[in-house]
Amino acid sequence: MEHTNNFLIKFKGCYFANTQLNLEILENLDDFEIRDDDVFIITYPKSGTVWFQQMLCLIYFEEHRKGIGDLETVERIPFIEYSPQKVDFAEKPSPRLFVTHIPYYLVPRGLKNKKAKVIYIYRNPKDVMCSFFHFLKKLTASATDNFVEFMKLFLEGEVVGSLWFDHIKGWYEHKSLFNIQFLMYEEMKKDLRGSVLKVCKFLGKELSEEDVDAVVRQATFENMKNDPRANYDNKLKTFFGIQKKGHFFRKGTIGDWKNHMTAEQNEKFDMIFQTKMKDFPLKFIWDMNEE
Repeated sequence: MEHTNNFLIKFKGCYFANTQLNLEILENLDDFEIRDDDVFIITYPKSGTVWFQQMLCLIYFEEHRKGIGDLETVERIPFIEYSPQKVDFAEKPSPRLFVTHIPYYLVPRGLKNKKAKVIYIYRNPKDVMCSFFHFLKKLTASATDNFVEFMKLFLEGEVVGSLWFDHIKGWYEHKSLFNIQFLMYEEMKKDLRGSVLKVCKFLGKELSEEDVDAVVRQATFENMKNDPRANYDNKLKTFFGIQKKGHFFRKGTIGDWKNHMTAEQNEKFDMIFQTKMKDFPLKFIWDMNEE
């Protein structure tokens, strides 16, 4: 265990945020008992994590879909490595839904029996980097509030989740070990309904047309931003002292990196991307107008 600064902790080669990090669970994660109907959302930070938490809550929980319950998404689908209080996940009723940023090599070994389901959400790394920069700038005592410096940290993996390239490649190159589906953030933005149906098929969830409509309607960016169950307002107030509503959500767009990166920075990023992701089969969308 290595404390690198006030915000980061390094555990087995991966950086975690020290805020609410549950070291006991992390240190014993290999032995975490997996159930056949468990579902894990895997993301690199700032890749649509909270958005997909809401989508999955709407798919699985009728009371969430109908607005009856006021339980927040983060309570229904908790982070396995971050928890503000002692949680006994063994007591949770099935099906259990989890979310995590952990790399493939830290997951419970029981997840490799290919029965529990894993959904990996990925996003183009330029938008991830820009979203990450604003997130840390607003919510934490981050290492830097200078974009040039942050880009260097991001490309060196000195951030929560460590190196983006290693995270996505690690999960993809070991996909044969898991019952896993890869879903692109930009695909969700362009065709939310199609993405919901794709996820339902993978999970074996049969929803009526009316229910699918309800999921799609409530999983839009603007509706989530104004939904106290999904927008993390209460968590920001509790853990960061931020009172402003909808603060967790910024733009959620495709191609916002163009508003931050210079031509020189973009060229540098492209060179690194092309080197590290050579022959990588998953496609990426860098602009809203791209097919």
